[in-house]
Amino acid sequence: CNSCPPADRLLGELAHRDDVIALTFNVDYWDYLGWKDTLAQPANTQRQRHYAAAMRNRSVYTPQMVIGGRQHAVGSDVAAVSAAIEAEQRRTKDTPKLTLAHRNDRIQISLAATDREGINATIWLVRFDQRRDVPIERGENAGNKLSYHNVVRDVRPLGHWRGQALQMDLSRAELAEGGRDGCAIIVQTGP
Repeated sequence: CNSCPPADRLLGELAHRDDVIALTFNVDYWDYLGWKDTLAQPANTQRQRHYAAAMRNRSVYTPQMVIGGRQHAVGSDVAAVSAAIEAEQRRTKDTPKLTLAHRNDRIQISLAATDREGINATIWLVRFDQRRDVPIERGENAGNKLSYHNVVRDVRPLGHWRGQALQMDLSRAELAEGGRDGCAIIVQTGP
């Protein structure tokens, strides 16, 4: 729809920030309208539904940005997205930091221990394409070419974190499988 291009541009700006992990999870629930999103995955739709349930929202929508897994905003609403990012950064400033170190053909991931009780999180590897330009064939944006940034192509669990100090490593080749040119490591509670 015509609301999506401004949201895609904002996500592109966020993708260049060092203090934000901006990812695009294309969904497939609008495909029935006549143009199938070539980047959409059913797992992304399911992820959005899980977020909606966790935030006690009755429905999902696009363009939506989920910030920190706790807040959402219309993806083109710069003020709301910025406020949510700032609030999430204040909330998480004391959380254990995830660090990455490059060692030859390996990436070492380290997560510090925390004394908080009840930690039950999954460490996820998210591999993405940094930019995908897609010609839009139907709908309100027909005839345009839209640029998507940090388009998630696959997500897989690397392990669980229960608050203990943790180290693991991955090969650079594994991170680039399938021609992906970007990756993120996310520590997340819930689905």
